[in-house]
Amino acid sequence: MKTVIEVIVQTLLAFFSILYITRLLGRQQVSQLTFHEYINGITFGSIAATLATDVDQRTWQHFIGLILFGALTFLVSYVTMKSRTISKVLEGEPLIVIQNGKILERNLKIARYHMDELNGLLREAGCFSPGDVEYGLLEPNGKLSIIKKGDKRTVTLGDLNLVPSPDTIPTELIIGGQIIYDNLKKMKIDGKTLINNLKMYGVSKIDEVMYATIDHSGNWYVDKFEDKLAEKLDMSEDNKGI
Repeated sequence: MKTVIEVIVQTLLAFFSILYITRLLGRQQVSQLTFHEYINGITFGSIAATLATDVDQRTWQHFIGLILFGALTFLVSYVTMKSRTISKVLEGEPLIVIQNGKILERNLKIARYHMDELNGLLREAGCFSPGDVEYGLLEPNGKLSIIKKGDKRTVTLGDLNLVPSPDTIPTELIIGGQIIYDNLKKMKIDGKTLINNLKMYGVSKIDEVMYATIDHSGNWYVDKFEDKLAEKLDMSEDNKGI
């Protein structure tokens, strides 16, 4: 019974200690891990697990180690903010891997990335061909930042000197075949109007609808459970059609 109580107390101590230390270190510890923060984050977990379950050692020994690693993480973060040279050494800097549509194989090799990984990063950035990219920079956190070539960039309303209307979050009307009646009332939509609009999307019954919304401009979005696609894209490696 004594061992169980010790484990409970040590677990609570470990949990709230990590929670407090992470809060002190700031949001960057969670959203944009640098190398030293990543390493210390793993160590935090290891020390905390030991602190929570090890009843053979003194609790304060593990607790001091946890606090020390938190202090070291804070110290290194502070130093990297003050010194660009140290920041380059500890955190790295962006690396150009695509220039004028050409892949810089040497830099790609330095980053230890292969083409499949680069293609995946390109797709995440909304680009499906290196030839469309003017510059591609591999950031220290592993993300790819790209500048598309002039003729491949999306034209914005600012380019056309047009003033856009403010964006609003669409109101959900149906989720998983269930009507959100409060939202219908909020948007002043009665049952007849709802059915008539759904019929325009080939819907005969409410339970056919997976998701339906309407924005403040009156534009509807309707997605049915059964998606009748004319052509299904196969991304698997054993695609016989390739």
